[in-house]
Amino acid sequence: VGSAVHEVLESLSVMPKQTRFAESLIAKFEKVWSKVSGKNGGFTSDDSEYKYKTRGQEMLRRVMNNSGPLQGLTVKIQMDLPYFWLSEEDNIILCGKVDWLEYLPEADGVRIVDFKTGRGREHEESLQLPIYHLLVDHCQKRKVLGASYWYLETDDNLTDKELPELQEAERRVLEVARKV
Repeated sequence: VGSAVHEVLESLSVMPKQTRFAESLIAKFEKVWSKVSGKNGGFTSDDSEYKYKTRGQEMLRRVMNNSGPLQGLTVKIQMDLPYFWLSEEDNIILCGKVDWLEYLPEADGVRIVDFKTGRGREHEESLQLPIYHLLVDHCQKRKVLGASYWYLETDDNLTDKELPELQEAERRVLEVARKV
């Protein structure tokens, strides 16, 4: 369900903001869902699939009813898979895809928005936002001004998160990467 919801939402970021919601997100979801339906999605029964599909539809209804965060301008990183050398000495490349970069024109900066489709909350010690902070800082030219999670199953609004300083983010991520 998460990959299907993400695919629908991420498709909006390349559309002009005036037309993002011209087509129902539920209709888009139906097209995407056809790729993960049945055995392709690992579903063992029609009942199980129905429950997951309904969850995805409810998340997208929440977005349609509270679309403010997705109504504005966006920035796209011009790489299929954003990456940079975290440490050439250790042969460590950091890569990943950021769900959404909201452009904040008044400050010529961006806010990272991460869509959460699971039922749990992200742990405070998670490295996801520090990694995204580093990626966005290295892979596009605008300053990162903030980050938020959007818990699509439960929340109508974004949950702002404090980003660590870049040097602290790099230290934490590099420490774990070296262990791996």
